[in-house]
Amino acid sequence: MGVRKGFLILQVLCFMAVLVGLVAGQQIVDRSIATVSDGVRVELITYSDLLRQLALQPGSSVEQPSSEDLNRALQLLINQRLFALEAERLPREAPTQAEIDREIAQLVSLFPSTAEFERRLRMVGFASVKDENFVSLIRQRMNIDKYLTFRFRAFTVITAADISKYYDQVFVPDFRRKYPGVVMPTLADKQTEINQILTEQKVAADIESFLDEWKRRAEIVILSEV
Repeated sequence: MGVRKGFLILQVLCFMAVLVGLVAGQQIVDRSIATVSDGVRVELITYSDLLRQLALQPGSSVEQPSSEDLNRALQLLINQRLFALEAERLPREAPTQAEIDREIAQLVSLFPSTAEFERRLRMVGFASVKDENFVSLIRQRMNIDKYLTFRFRAFTVITAADISKYYDQVFVPDFRRKYPGVVMPTLADKQTEINQILTEQKVAADIESFLDEWKRRAEIVILSEV
């Protein structure tokens, strides 16, 4: 680690050492979990960041999170921090309030009720879906989504040959196995659906390749096991 990197990380850690949060009604001292750096900027991930991530995931416990859940949240947040660092190099138009409201509404719909969702938010330090810090978190995530859309999805091209190959080699065999005796949908019938499938596959593969390369160049330091 270079002197400059070490100094930057030390500055962040000294700042975070004094933070205190409220979780499940009990006062706990927040702790630093990891840092992600591109050599110039340092992004810090804290234990409270992990809990906030879990609070937004249906089926994840915030009261007694398992080590497995915490580590999954950590890997997700590391990826998000890498994307955030890269997105700063190519800033996009900020999400509008209407877009943020729709994003929050979609997130709330994943839970049994708004009350249940806000209960989870309160456990990790947010007052409600109107909490300025919560809205800021959603805005940051939407900025990353906008970057990913521009960086990967906008330039993804699926050709007619790609669609025909998928139809012949994947769709037709699967359909015959699942629905023997049923009339086979034509390529024209399934063209739009197959295009969407191939687009998502290509975007996912490009993002994974990007992350692999980014992680080789970035400095990721695990400060505390979870």
